[in-house]
Amino acid sequence: MSETYKLSIAGIERELKMFPVSDKLDIAAFILFGDVELTEKCATALIEKCPEFDYIVTPEAKSIPLAYEMSKQSGKKYIVVRKGVKVYMDDPIKVTVTSITTQKEQSLYLGREDGDLLNGKRVLIVDDVISTGESLEAVKKIVKEFNGNIVGCCAPLAEGDSSEREDIIYLEKLPLFFK
Repeated sequence: MSETYKLSIAGIERELKMFPVSDKLDIAAFILFGDVELTEKCATALIEKCPEFDYIVTPEAKSIPLAYEMSKQSGKKYIVVRKGVKVYMDDPIKVTVTSITTQKEQSLYLGREDGDLLNGKRVLIVDDVISTGESLEAVKKIVKEFNGNIVGCCAPLAEGDSSEREDIIYLEKLPLFFK
């Protein structure tokens, strides 16, 4: 197996480094941090494919640059669902999740100061990669707790079987690499 995977997305190419998730599975790491061109191009391409929205909601942390750029381009506010409670959070909602990249249970939180803004609004959930869908489901639960109207869920990449889902918007498929 190659140590990198060549990805073509939003009109550009990147070599993604491979990492083991288990003895039987490797993934190609899609990292937006520090790659301004990739982030900008993916944001533009996703906005073109997504329905109208009032707010962007994204889980902390790897998808924050994408949510920021989509916010900048669309003029809509983005809200980050956090991995820990912050002192400034008023009455936060908590949901637990286990994702393929964290490999352990973690909690996600959103306080009322941001969550109440979602009440009755059109919400677009943005992530960097949708794989098992666990993180996506956790964010959906939080948005629903605040009575947000989820109009779409999107990511630049749909990994593995998630590319067969009809309820997500994505730019390219990313394979899983079984050993």
